[in-house]
Amino acid sequence: MPREQILFVTGRLAADSLRGVVEKLAENVGFDFEIAVTKINVAALLHVDWLSRQLTLDRAFDRVILPGYCQGDPTGLSEQLDSPVEVGPKDLFDLPEWFGQARREPADLSNYSIEVLAEINHAPRLSDDEILRLARHYRASGADIIDLGCIPGESWPRAGEVTRLLIDDGHRISIDSFDRMEVEAAVAAGAELVLSCNSSNSDWAAQLDAELVAIPDTPFSIETLEPVVEQLEQANARFRIDPILEPIGFGFAQSLSRYFEARRRWPDLDIMMGIGNLTELTEVDSAGVNFLLAGICEELQIHSVLTTEVVNWCRSAVREFDLARRQTHHAVKNRALPKHVDSSLVVQRDPRINERGLDALQSLAGQLRDPNYRLFVEQGELHIMNRDGYWRGTDPFELFRRMRAAADNELSEGHAFYLGYEFCKAATALLLGKQYEQDEELRWGFLSLDQSNRTPRESPHDMQTWRDQHSVDG
Repeated sequence: MPREQILFVTGRLAADSLRGVVEKLAENVGFDFEIAVTKINVAALLHVDWLSRQLTLDRAFDRVILPGYCQGDPTGLSEQLDSPVEVGPKDLFDLPEWFGQARREPADLSNYSIEVLAEINHAPRLSDDEILRLARHYRASGADIIDLGCIPGESWPRAGEVTRLLIDDGHRISIDSFDRMEVEAAVAAGAELVLSCNSSNSDWAAQLDAELVAIPDTPFSIETLEPVVEQLEQANARFRIDPILEPIGFGFAQSLSRYFEARRRWPDLDIMMGIGNLTELTEVDSAGVNFLLAGICEELQIHSVLTTEVVNWCRSAVREFDLARRQTHHAVKNRALPKHVDSSLVVQRDPRINERGLDALQSLAGQLRDPNYRLFVEQGELHIMNRDGYWRGTDPFELFRRMRAAADNELSEGHAFYLGYEFCKAATALLLGKQYEQDEELRWGFLSLDQSNRTPRESPHDMQTWRDQHSVDG
């Protein structure tokens, strides 16, 4: 069968990089190609109307692929060229995936098996407005139940009133207390779950019209959970068990083994894990910890967790676990590695980095004829270039000094601010190993800002000005 004939359209500065990508792609996919290099330097500044005046073909192609940032409707251009025209990906390095190389259907992450209880810590110390704000935040982050954390040794007379306030706001509620008055008031107001129950309160707790969380009398002894389970079963009470997760340095590994033992002893009982004892008491970014715990829970069929967001490194813990429970459920259900499925929890670094290579950067620097600076992060260095030169290094202050010494023009206030902002982004990307693209925000996984409704950032030259400067349309 004849091979597909494809024409790739680009600007002068991206031509070499595009050719390097397409040559390998054509070999892997099986097509023949040509590259049309337009009379414009920056491919991102192309417009269909301009191409309609500049681009002519000596033959028809099966496909004509324009750069992803090309503006305008390509329908008319398709008719003019007598070849189907389509807009490709914004990043030329994404062409292999765009052509279906290593492409997979997006994973369905809508399902999960683990319920998230998000605790409002020291609720009696907070105002109603603060409690509502936290509850709404937790719910928006993925929490299924809002847990009212009470204060040991105190009795909260407003437990029932606040429970009703939250239920009226659409929340499911649990109460975290051993105080009988607090618990009974909350349950009477609609709380569906009580944390916790052991031999000290099981006699009256078993009579409540709510589900209980049964815990051992002695945290390090799962044997002390057995009589509580037996009593609750005899009373036909609804309950789940929690063998208690301990912090690192206080028996973490041994406590983790108790969950394995609990699943062995009680294969049909629901189990809960209080993961806040690890995330809150371990001074490390919590996303990875949450993912690991979600994987353990998924494999052991632990169907609920209790977490909170008290310390700063846990400020997004609920959302992290919501994402983690979906990915781990997909992994276990499909016996698939939780890799290349969703990168929302890759926050500090990026899932991959595309680099042009030093040869391509040097080639690009040799072609520049305008004063606008191009900034790159590659090979462990910052690279900045324009018509006046090409400078590289790791210190943005030193690079700025060197490039200004070679410049024959003064920077405006706006241009200086713009370069400082871009240098800051680039230096951050260099430090953390992130992908840097000039004029694009750094990616921070699920914490990335939504750019869909963002007002374009003011830069030293707006896009139309750049298009006018770089175009040689006669």
